Amino acid sequence: MGRRVSSKLQQNKLERITRLQTAIASLETYKNFFERQGELAPEDAWVARYQVRQSQKAYWYYKLQAPSPTFPTRGDTPKLSKYKHLGKAGSEAHVPGVMGVARRSIVSELQKNIDSLKNSLLDISFDSEQEDI
Repeated sequence: MGRRVSSKLQQNKLERITRLQTAIASLETYKNFFERQGELAPEDAWVARYQVRQSQKAYWYYKLQAPSPTFPTRGDTPKLSKYKHLGKAGSEAHVPGVMGVARRSIVSELQKNIDSLKNSLLDISFDSEQEDI
C-alpha cells in the first residue's frame, strides 16, 4: 500500500511540474513577443503631460521622465537628462514613447510571474514545499 501512495504522490508531483513548465513557457512566449514589438522605456520612466503658456495661450506637451538622468541629450557634449521631449499628443515621438512604457510594464509583470513560477518549480523539485518547524 505504501508503494501505491508513493507512486500517486510522484505522479501528482510530475503533473504539477508539467503544469508549471507549460505556464512558464507560455509566459516567456508572451514576454518575447512584447520585447520584439519595439523599444522598451527605461525601468522607472513614465509619460508626463505638461503645459507651456505663451501670449495668453496654453499648449500641452508630453515627455518621458525618469527619477535620475537616463536619456541621452543631443548636441556637441552629450549628457544624460531626466527628460525626453515627446511633443504634442499623437506626434511621431509621443505614441512610441507611450507604447514603450506600456511594453515595459507588460514585460516587467510577465517576468515577475515567470520568476514566481520558477520558484514554485524549485519548491516542488527540491521537496521544499514542506518544512519541519
